[in-house]
Amino acid sequence: MGLEASLVVLMFLSFVVLLFSGYPVAWVLAGVAFLFAALGQILNASGVPVGTDLPTLGLMVERLYGTMSSYSLVPLPLFVFMGHMLDRSGIAVALLRALQRALSRFPGGLALGVTILGLVLAASTGIIGASVALLGTLALPSMLDDGYDASFASGTVAAAGCLGILVPPSIMLVLMADQMRLPVGDLFIAAVVPGILLSGLYLGYVLVAATLRPDLAPRTATARATSSENLALELMRALLAPLTLILAVLGSIFFGIASPSEAAGVGAAGAIGLALLNRSLNLSVLREVSRLTARTTSFIFGILLGASAFSLVLRSLGGDELIEGSVRALPLGPDGMVIALMLLVFALGFVLDWIEITLIVLPLVYPITRALGIDPIWFTLLVAMCLQTSFLTPPVGPALFYLQGVAPASVRLGQIYRGVVPFVCLQLLALIALFTWPGLVTWLPDLLYP
Repeated sequence: MGLEASLVVLMFLSFVVLLFSGYPVAWVLAGVAFLFAALGQILNASGVPVGTDLPTLGLMVERLYGTMSSYSLVPLPLFVFMGHMLDRSGIAVALLRALQRALSRFPGGLALGVTILGLVLAASTGIIGASVALLGTLALPSMLDDGYDASFASGTVAAAGCLGILVPPSIMLVLMADQMRLPVGDLFIAAVVPGILLSGLYLGYVLVAATLRPDLAPRTATARATSSENLALELMRALLAPLTLILAVLGSIFFGIASPSEAAGVGAAGAIGLALLNRSLNLSVLREVSRLTARTTSFIFGILLGASAFSLVLRSLGGDELIEGSVRALPLGPDGMVIALMLLVFALGFVLDWIEITLIVLPLVYPITRALGIDPIWFTLLVAMCLQTSFLTPPVGPALFYLQGVAPASVRLGQIYRGVVPFVCLQLLALIALFTWPGLVTWLPDLLYP
């Protein structure tokens, strides 16, 4: 192994070791990048040629400025603002009550309502922490009071709250589009059918499990004696506001009326308007939403900058060529390569967050997928579906801890772990379906843009 290859391996190992030190991931990525850039410069100055195009500090700052000024990332803070504002608008509370009353006659009616609400929140907010915390606060206590099994209830809430990672307008898809050099709108359109597929699997599981095991979700007389017409009218009223916003944001993108950045601005303004109509907007709420938006956006962009610096130095040391050569040496065709990469992403999901995986892995595998002629949109959606598992798999599944933070004291972390296992299996089933039938991803984009 040559010196450059040894430095690439040492760079990866340093990142892994420091990752478990407790330091913020953004600092670890950037620190390792600057350390090995300096080491390479010292070796070059000493007459040991290493990475002749290693970036100087000035060049690194210039490249990071280019990353920050990427136009494809403009929608990200606007979608984050929209999600947090809707979280404060009170719309979800009214919708959950309407769903609970309308579905109370079905086995697992409240769990079905939670899953549907999770889908609506996913299509109108895309903020996983906010969705899981909101569902955990609103629905989990009611489910437990109705006699639901704690594992079944907590697993349903955690899984439904994570739908926003896949269903557009997902902030993960915005980042993925930037890393894979894809139009954000195309990725949003391609994600619609996979998102519906995964939601349908969740609903089917809840219905079948509650039917076969009534002890998991006992039927209760939660609905008052109200006519079906009145229930339908109440549900339509509760759905009107979020569906209007979804149509305004995604519809304008899908039909070419607005760019993703413009649609994100419409979504942010629409969320403010809905909060105002719901009489939940005041200066304190606006200040809190702005603070949460700045914190969330800063966290994402901090990791983005660290990952960009890490990737820049890694490429300068020949890391991308080393990885591509090693992967190409494997006796695998395009399908085998995709399977191997999915296994890698799934394994990394146990120890890394989706942001680190997106910003570190995708830039490295991008040239490999292009060289093998793999459809980039299909591959990106496979990675997105696979990353769904990273939110629910211990030990670092963030949804598990978001839920534990708001769950009643009687719900233990072990019960949450057991509850999400069936949903992780459903995510893997959906991943297999997307791999087996690529048309599930490409059908809608081909229909809209023949």
